Amino acid sequence: MTFAAVIEYSPDVAKAAELRPAHREYLKSLLKNNQLVLAGPLTDDSGALIVYEAGTEAEVEGLMRNDPFFHGGVFISWKIRPWKPVMANQALLPS
Repeated sequence: MTFAAVIEYSPDVAKAAELRPAHREYLKSLLKNNQLVLAGPLTDDSGALIVYEAGTEAEVEGLMRNDPFFHGGVFISWKIRPWKPVMANQALLPS
């Protein structure tokens, strides 16, 4: 099942910058394991949208809690919702 997580970040941009390489490596591991659909920060760096593939919302919580951004205090709040993608323009998605 696909879940969209809208995440709010800590205003500490230095902390996010320091942890970003480890966070992105973690996301790459989820991508490789077919647990990540797409991810990216909001343009004002106040948060992110991450779309996960998981069996349950609890599993998504576990994936989020293993993220270096969670451990470092960058993720301060989030909302997880089941999501049903019905269309996508592959040409507009990053490779």
